Amino acid sequence: MDSVLARKSIVLGVTGSIAAFKAVALASELTKQGAVVDVVMTEAATRFVAPLSFQAITHRPVHTDMFALLAEVEIGHVSLGQRADVLVIAPATANVLAELATGLADNLLLTTALATRAPTIIAPAMEPLMYSHPATQASVARLREWGAVVLEPVEGRLASGRVGRGRMVEPAEIVEAIRAVLARRQDYAGKRVVVTAGPNYEPIDPVRFIGNRSSGKMGYAVAEAARDRGAEVTLVSGPSALTPPAGVTVVPVETALEMQRAVEEAVAGADVLLMAAAVADYRAAEQVERKIKREKEGDVTIRLVRNPDILAGLAGRPVFKVGFAAETEDLLANARAKLERKGAQMFVANDVLAPGSGFGTDTNQVTLLDWLGGTTPLPLMSKRAVADAILDRVLELLPIWRCTLSPDPSP
Repeated sequence: MDSVLARKSIVLGVTGSIAAFKAVALASELTKQGAVVDVVMTEAATRFVAPLSFQAITHRPVHTDMFALLAEVEIGHVSLGQRADVLVIAPATANVLAELATGLADNLLLTTALATRAPTIIAPAMEPLMYSHPATQASVARLREWGAVVLEPVEGRLASGRVGRGRMVEPAEIVEAIRAVLARRQDYAGKRVVVTAGPNYEPIDPVRFIGNRSSGKMGYAVAEAARDRGAEVTLVSGPSALTPPAGVTVVPVETALEMQRAVEEAVAGADVLLMAAAVADYRAAEQVERKIKREKEGDVTIRLVRNPDILAGLAGRPVFKVGFAAETEDLLANARAKLERKGAQMFVANDVLAPGSGFGTDTNQVTLLDWLGGTTPLPLMSKRAVADAILDRVLELLPIWRCTLSPDPSP
């Protein structure tokens, strides 16, 4: 039995998709882990899966009738909504996404969604063209703005025989999302956190640039985790294809100099700075105003000059500074040297050549080093789990570091 899920009230909404059979497996796993699962089915959902399937697994009545009362004095959608620790809608069709995003409430599931203030997790399932349609994407964006966790559908073979991005995520991933939501803490409430993420693009000419392989996934995961734990978050992001996290102030930049200016402004009054960006070490000494033409120029020599070290430049600022070291050799020695040289309080070191730990992956394996000499190796985990582990360690060290600060000499 899972300690996070035990005795938690999960309202599972099931809508009219062929993926409804996966919801049976989801209900089964949640029940095995000790959760109390109340299933709410739309009429269309009952065409794909019989309510009896869920009732046999959860040992609880399945709710389908908008006007049925759970008890003589209980109104169904109100009682379900108030009781829920988490509302999960899996699968969610394009129609239901649109109804949720516009506040419609013409069935029991939709009214329950409006009547609850519990965290909401949504797992869409539909044909790829339907999911990519601007109307569906607008619905997803609106629901995320309202705080819903939307688990993007994955690539795979669909019931129609087509292959594309439309398959509902597997029940195990939904269970992990439920655990994460239930485990959310507000231990960063009242704190201001600045996170950098992604690469820098240093222009050579109007077409070409010097860049690196950073996707921004680690920094975005840290920003989302800090937000979920109650922090006021500013994300200074280099170019990235990732969707900016809702509820986070995003400052887009391209070059290292732009990132430096944005960070220096953002850290004023901040409690924690986490420099997860892959900041460019060099930039072209001169940027050519017109595109370099191979036919005219032949071989080209580009003179590079050093970019400023953003983290080292903040050594005197009263903010807890966390650096990131992406290394290919001598991991701990190189990271420890950076920690001391840059005046940081903590460094997150990872070997980008290790399996599952390089740029663009969804996982990471890191070691946390601190200015007190501590070394904390972590196993291979999702980047979101790594983000929470980093934030946990920062909270442990923050009060110790504050005690080392010189007292304010002002009266």
